[in-house]
Amino acid sequence: MSRYSKDWNNIACAIKQKADWKCSQCGADFKNKSSRGSCLQVHHWNRIPEDNRPENLVALCNICHLKYHRGGKSNILIGQLSLNL
Repeated sequence: MSRYSKDWNNIACAIKQKADWKCSQCGADFKNKSSRGSCLQVHHWNRIPEDNRPENLVALCNICHLKYHRGGKSNILIGQLSLNL
């Protein structure tokens, strides 16, 4: 997490709130979701963790986030993604 800003948790929470706690890709709703193994994460479109401009950030469920990274569109290895189980 060294490339992330010290206030990353606050930034990520604000992005999730702005998305109404829904995945921007598939629409999964996390407002009342308690199922183990699913969580809402924040993705950097340009793959630069230091770039926290709102237009560079999007809320994605862990499944959509992993699909994006598996598609070879990232500089982060799959194992580096936090699933927050």
